[in-house]
Order: sequence, then structure tokens, then C-alpha cells
Amino acid sequence: MALQNIGASNSDDAFYRYKMPRMVTKIEGRGNGIKTNIVNMVDIAKALARPASYTTKYFGCELGAQSKFDEKTGIALVNGSHETAKLAGLLEIFIKKYVQCYGCGNPETEILITKSQMLQLKCAACGFISDVDMRDKLTTFILKNPPESKKGSKDKKAMRRAEKERLKEGEAADEELKKVKKDVKKKGTTTTSKDGAKAGSTKKKASGSDEERVSPTHSQVDEKEEHDDDDDDVQWHTDTSAEAARQRIQEQLSAATAEMVMLATIDTEKKAKETAKANGSSPKGAVSPKAEEKSKENGNGSSPKGAVSPKAEEKSKENGKTISATTLTSELKESIGKGVSASQLPGLLDSLPGSGQEKMDALFMALFEGVKKGLAKEVVKKKKYLAAAIAAQGGESQLLLLGSIQGFFEKSGAGKEVALILKALYDADVLEEEHILQWYGNLKGANKDSKIVKSAEPFIDWLQNAESETEEE
Repeated sequence: MALQNIGASNSDDAFYRYKMPRMVTKIEGRGNGIKTNIVNMVDIAKALARPASYTTKYFGCELGAQSKFDEKTGIALVNGSHETAKLAGLLEIFIKKYVQCYGCGNPETEILITKSQMLQLKCAACGFISDVDMRDKLTTFILKNPPESKKGSKDKKAMRRAEKERLKEGEAADEELKKVKKDVKKKGTTTTSKDGAKAGSTKKKASGSDEERVSPTHSQVDEKEEHDDDDDDVQWHTDTSAEAARQRIQEQLSAATAEMVMLATIDTEKKAKETAKANGSSPKGAVSPKAEEKSKENGNGSSPKGAVSPKAEEKSKENGKTISATTLTSELKESIGKGVSASQLPGLLDSLPGSGQEKMDALFMALFEGVKKGLAKEVVKKKKYLAAAIAAQGGESQLLLLGSIQGFFEKSGAGKEVALILKALYDADVLEEEHILQWYGNLKGANKDSKIVKSAEPFIDWLQNAESETEEE
């Protein structure tokens, strides 16, 4: 059932807690016997805390038509054909006059009839008492049919009295307990035994007496709880093994993403092992002692993250190790479609084989493949993925992204939106000015007449002019 806020002034408040169902009407009969049936009048009246006969009678008074409400069946009828919007407007006027508080506007009011036969609204929220205009026709109907007094007022008074009596009894019982404890302490201090046996027998009797079997006080209970809390000071440690880390990852991530990440890592490990067995080399990630010695002798050290040397690329191509661009883009596209977020993208890129440029090209193709018009808007929507990829690659990763944009437009054969894409990424702080100018200089030196150079030229001119203007200022 559709709900709406009570009162037209509160219709736009999304957090308003006083709701009522929307009015549903049905026109019945034909000719002179046509009637409008308000189907959910009982539900509306319950939400307003008013009898349904009041609202039905108000519609009849305002429309000048005969109205009737059946208490047994709950059917509200108004003679004539009336639109739902018109009846809803009349209901809003009824709410203002007979439901909402004239002081705070809340509908938590109760109709009171004074001794002088005047109607008042008493607000339970603010306590304000509103005087109803007695010139309205409905007031006479309300005076003849007053609202039922709230039942249980006498029962509430009786409950309050019983609560007061219980409190008094509890206080008296506490005082008796205190007296008993004082008497026990006095007896323990005053009784002095001449013989040790008598003293021991008195102690045994005191320990076995009913006086000491009194329930403990709140202070004693609190002391026991404090001692129990002191015993719970246990040093805990976390398991940092690989299996425990995998279990924590599976618990934290959702089921779909956890399976996807685990499958990606398992596939890459299997491929690395198969290629290592086929070529007789060590698996991916393992470095042989000879390779370490050679790297130490040459002083090259380890290569940066994501960077692949030309010799390594040539050897991998000869051995068939490199993954094709289509499979790389399809894997990235599939994983992004399954719900990999921008924060999880760096880990996914690290698990995939290939150089940094290949990964960036595949990511750009996976995100924007098939987009012909409005590419700049799509780039703005998915800028988080590009920013995450740049943060993961590090170093000259912005030049890699610019190279991916260049390659994308060279393959598609269109370069009209290059300036718009550069401007969008520059405004989003994904690309910096230095790297854009460096890329443009290299591209212009290689081929001045390319479409990409001509398309990016207006944005580059804007960048340089903006620089000169700021320096002059």
C-alpha cells in the first residue's frame, strides 16, 4: 500500500514519521444512483486517529451530497461521481482543521468537548490546546457523536498505585536488611569467648545461621563482577599464516568477488607452472641462483614493478609465454562485469601477466570498447578505475595511460574526442600537466600530421595559455 505524509506542508519531507495510505476511490452505479466508494477510508481514519464517520460526513458537508458510513462493513459512500484528487484535497482541509495541532503542526491530537459544548484539540507532543472553529457543519455532527473516550485510564491509575505500593514495600525490605546486617556486625564484635572452643562453636553457628543467608547487596555484586573482569585479561594473538590470510579474505569479501580473485590467482599459478615445465625454467615469481648472480654482476638489480625489458619480451614471445591482448582485455572485462571495484583493481592487475603498457591498453579497451559517441562522458564515469590503475602502476603510469588513449584512437581511426578526454582527466586530477605536455611533444615530433595531434592541439594551447596568464597575474 502506497503511503504519504500526513499534511500537505510535509509532503516533501522524506524523514517525516507520520504516514497515511493514499486514497483509493471507486465509482459505483449509474444514472441517479451513482456513488463514490472510498475503498480505504478505514485505514485512512486509523492513521489519522479519527472515526471514519467524521471524514465521510465531512465530504458530504463540503460537496453538498449525501454521505453514509457503515460501521459493520466499513464502507464509506458519497453520492455522486467525484474525482480522487478532489476528495484528497478535501481530506487535507479536514486534517488541518481537525487533526493537526495549531501550535506545532503534529497530528498527535485528541478531540476534547468542553462543558460549554466547544471543540478543542489537545496535542500530545507539545501540550498546546487548539480551539476548533464552531461555524463548520461537521462540529454539530461531532457534538452529537462524540469520540470514544480512551479505555484503560482507570486501569492506568490502578497500575500506578500498585507500582507505588511495590516501591514502598521494596524500600521497607531494604531497611530491614540493613538492620539485620548491623545487628550481625554488633553481635560479632561484642561476643567475646573465654575459651577457644566456645568461640569456634559460636563462629560455626553464625556461619550456619539464617541471618547470614541474606541476599547480597548491589555493592557486593559489583565487586564480584569487577573481580571476574580482572580474570578475563588474556593476551590474544592473530594467525599470520597464508592459509589464515586467505580465510580472512574470503570472509571479508563477498562470495562472488572472493571466488573471482581466487580463480584468477589459481589460473595464473597453473599457467606459470605449465609454461615452466614446458620450457624447463623456474615458475613465475621464482628467481634462479644463476639469474641472481648475473644480475649482481651486471649491477642491474631487480626490474621495477610492472616493467618488462625488451629482451625479456622477445624471449617470452619466442617461447609463447606472453598473453594476447584480446585475452587480457576479455579477462579484465569479465572481472569488471562481475563487480570488481576500483580498490580491488590493483591486485587484479598485479596477478595478470604482461608489461605495464599492455595492462593499461587492455584496461582501457575493456572499459571503453564499443563506445563510439560520448566517450568523454564514459571516461568521466569510470575515472576511478583509471586513477586506481595509475596508482598501482606507479612511476610513469600517466604516460602509459596517454599511450593507451593514443592506441585506442589509432585503432578506431577517429580522434575527435581526444581533447575532451584529456580535459576531463585533467579536471579529475587523473592526468597532470607535465605528463600531458611531454606526451604531446613526443607525439608531435614523431608525426605532426596525425589526427590525434590536430584533435589534442586546442587543449594543449589552452594549457599553455592558462600557464602564461597565471604567470602574468
